[in-house]
Amino acid sequence: MVTTTGDGFPLPISIENTDVAQLEAAVGVLRALDYRQGGGFCRDAVQVVKTASLLLHWGTVPDPLRARLSTVLADVHNLLGWTEFDIGHGEPARRRFGRALEIAAEAGNDSLVANIRYRLGRVHLHRHDVAGALAEFARGRTAARRSDSGRALAILAANEAWAFAMGGDEHAALTRLAEAEAAFAEAGSWAEPKPWEAFFREADMAAMRGTVLTELATAVAARHSGEAITQLTGAADRYGADMARSRSLTLVMLAQNHALSGDFAEATRIGEEAVALAGQVGSVRPKDRLAPLERLLRAHRGDAEVRALADRIGRYRAEPLS
Repeated sequence: MVTTTGDGFPLPISIENTDVAQLEAAVGVLRALDYRQGGGFCRDAVQVVKTASLLLHWGTVPDPLRARLSTVLADVHNLLGWTEFDIGHGEPARRRFGRALEIAAEAGNDSLVANIRYRLGRVHLHRHDVAGALAEFARGRTAARRSDSGRALAILAANEAWAFAMGGDEHAALTRLAEAEAAFAEAGSWAEPKPWEAFFREADMAAMRGTVLTELATAVAARHSGEAITQLTGAADRYGADMARSRSLTLVMLAQNHALSGDFAEATRIGEEAVALAGQVGSVRPKDRLAPLERLLRAHRGDAEVRALADRIGRYRAEPLS
């Protein structure tokens, strides 16, 4: 039987498993779209927020389904926060994450709380706010321990390592990275991942190793570039078309490390591929991450191909996100 809201929105009088399952599936489709094409392609997530909110407030939700439906609503706010971040809207992203935290806490979902804290930390990290990032990651660790999620703890440890590396703390960065790797070594015994953390598999662990080492190569010592190249090459080879944004970010760092190592021919070759792929995803993050590579290329003052790539990166970074 169907009723309607004052806006004429049709709703079942009694919410059933199938209603929640359809919303969960819709969020899954949007998350896959975000991974493949970036946050600029996920506008339809707003409709899922509206639907889930209406079901919670207008429908008759059995108690066993209420926490699950609240989790869907928190998860889609989390996804929307990530897409806002991805297109360069920092303040709207923080508001979305804040709402996601409130709803996830109401649902008693510590795994999702840990994931939201991780993503909030990434917003700080992108702004080079190391202290802010570490504070969020620490809160995430607390929630991850409550949820008993090894995957969440590995994600947070790897990102803490990134933050420490960005701050030039080599010892802390390598210590946290070792913790993440030790946790990830137990991945075979982990439970099936929650949708919001399922991205973190072998490719992403390798990419995080390479990311931490790239930061150390930039902030501490260029000797880290050799191992960064190995890890990032492996990660880039594992990322397929379904993870185009991750592959573009990985290629950017790979080119940067080749430049740091003095191999500008390889830096140019990979950099060209990175810029081409970045232009296909709706995300400002590759633009921002290309800045160090552009500086290295311009400082080299090498051959025409190096100069041409630096100019191409400059033009691409100046373009508005389409």
